[in-house]
Amino acid sequence: MENMRSLVGLAAVVVAATVYLYSLSLYLPPGPVRSVHTAGAEGTSGSPAAESPEDTSSRLKFPSNLEDLRELSALLQFYKTEHTAYVLLLFCSAYLYKQSFAIPGSSFLNILAGAIFGLHQGLLLACALTTVGSTACYFLSQAFGKRYIVSVFPDKVAALQRKVEDNKDCLFFFLLFLRFFPMTPNWFLNMSAPVVNIPVAFFSCSVFIGLLPYNFICVQTGVMLAEVSSLDHLFSWQRLGQLLAVACAALLPGALVRRYGRRRLGAAAAAAHERNGLPDDKKVQ
Repeated sequence: MENMRSLVGLAAVVVAATVYLYSLSLYLPPGPVRSVHTAGAEGTSGSPAAESPEDTSSRLKFPSNLEDLRELSALLQFYKTEHTAYVLLLFCSAYLYKQSFAIPGSSFLNILAGAIFGLHQGLLLACALTTVGSTACYFLSQAFGKRYIVSVFPDKVAALQRKVEDNKDCLFFFLLFLRFFPMTPNWFLNMSAPVVNIPVAFFSCSVFIGLLPYNFICVQTGVMLAEVSSLDHLFSWQRLGQLLAVACAALLPGALVRRYGRRRLGAAAAAAHERNGLPDDKKVQ
């Protein structure tokens, strides 16, 4: 009975969020003005006309190449200029929808964030939405999905539980390490965190800080795609230097984890030595 209530509750949340996102898309304003040719009495003349919401909706598709991405970015740039609040609300809603329900595709939205909002605003927006969406996934899993996650992924949950127990003295740095070097997929970590009793404060902070390099790379890619005219320009020395700096920063949590791990092992060894005999600094008089 309890399992049924959990399923019904989760389904109700998913349906409500889907209806909201669909309803928001119905308020899509007219698209940018295009040149439309109309036949006159003496020939053909060109006159500008705005696209209908239906015409614009057909262009909102996942890009398969650079040109598709450029077209989508240009369309959303137009919306941002004329309908800033709507674009921001739609983007945030779509991002949180994907993150909250662990739906793949957030990297594509990070790229769009860079193309639409620029590096600084796009990065701040991506980090904030990643944190809020992942925390929402945490609470949804805590409220509705604990039993199902354990039953569907018993081995993965058990392995993560052991790792959390082994690193409980430096849990925050361990969570940062998992975000920087995702041995465990982010979507699984978001859902299983409440199952293995990771505190929500540690969880949220580790998401914001730990995914910062990944979000930066995605947003920077979006900025580059919006600025350059060729994929060759994506690999300038300046761009490579920025990515190298981010990669070096990503090594810091791993070093901290190893340092705290060695310190913990040293403390455990000292405690064992004291249990088995007298400490080294206390000699028999």
